[in-house]
This record gives sequence, C-alpha cells and structure tokens, in this order.
Amino acid sequence: MKKYISRFHYVTQDMPGRSHVQQVQIACGAGANWVQYHCMSKPEDELIDEINEIAEICDDWGATLIIANHYDLIDRVDAQGVHIDDIDADLPTIRKIIGADKTLGASVNDADELLKLQSTGVVDYYAYGPFSSTLTDDSNDSVPLGFNGYRKLEKLGISIPVIAAGGIQLDDVEPLLQTGIDGIAVSSAINLVADPAEQVKEFYRKMY
Repeated sequence: MKKYISRFHYVTQDMPGRSHVQQVQIACGAGANWVQYHCMSKPEDELIDEINEIAEICDDWGATLIIANHYDLIDRVDAQGVHIDDIDADLPTIRKIIGADKTLGASVNDADELLKLQSTGVVDYYAYGPFSSTLTDDSNDSVPLGFNGYRKLEKLGISIPVIAAGGIQLDDVEPLLQTGIDGIAVSSAINLVADPAEQVKEFYRKMY
C-alpha cells in the first residue's frame, strides 16, 4: 500500500524552555503538515498524554503525526505511523506489530543497507543521512553524506521515497532537491533559531 509521504518532515527535539507540544503548535501554525515526535528524555508511561495532546494539534491543522521509535505505543495513541532510528531494528517484525495501514519510516546511513531494506518491502520511506554533522542524533556517528552521497542514489534504482536528514540548513534545501531526493527532515535548523515559525515558512518557500 503506497502512502502519502510529505516532502517536508518537521522533527521535534528535547530542548529547555520549549516543550514538544509548544514546538508542534508553532510548526503546524506556520504550515508544517508532517510532524515527527522525537522525545528521548521521558519514560514511555509519560509519553502517551503528550503524544495525544500533540495529535489533537495535528488533527486541527490536518498534519500527519509520526512517533519516533516507540512503535509499541501505536495502538494507544492517535498517530499515523512510526519512524525507527535504530538502523539494526527488526523492521519486518515492527511492521507486523503496527499493521499495514500505519506509515513506517526508517533511518539508513548506508546505500547497501538502503537497498537491502527496500527488498523487504516493509518500509514506506527512508530517512537517509546524515547530510552533515548534527547535534540532535546521538545514535548516528556516520560520516556525513554531503550532496554527492545523495547524487549516488540515482544509479541505484530506489523506488521508495528518500528523505534527506541530519544537519540540514536552509541554504542546503535547493541543492539537495536537485540531487533527486524526495524531501528533507529538519529539526535544529528550525527549533534553535529565534523565530522558528518564520523559519518553517522559509523552508516551505524553498521547497515548493
């Protein structure tokens, strides 16, 4: 089942002074239509209420909500899918757990792994990176791909959407899209600026 995958993925992050709920309110209010809730600071039993509060915001704005990693919560929250950061995760099993109707995205940092993952047929999109060095993903210490890393994908016959991720800044958007990728995922470049709402709008202007 082919699912809608936005070209722009907004990703929340743990940060002092602004909750995940506030981050989503700002992003959706500025036009973000795809939100990935990426909380690494709370135990699972504290996540459900926050996810459902964020889900209400996303519903109000017509945005897709994806939760990072906590696939076991998918039947307890109002989210449209799951994104898995762990490149060693058992994705076929996760797909069975979340069901065919939910969106499943996965982080990949190696072209061979991307092809191997594609052959399983269980993933709806890939977050391929990091594009450059990033402060928000402690799990990924891979060498940055840069623009050339994405250009190489054109020769591989990738049939599932590839979303560039990891350290992407506003000026990177246009040259990244010229490599043939399907979209980008952004976190710090929005969350850590003085006016995150205006930054969301600037990213959309670059992409559409």
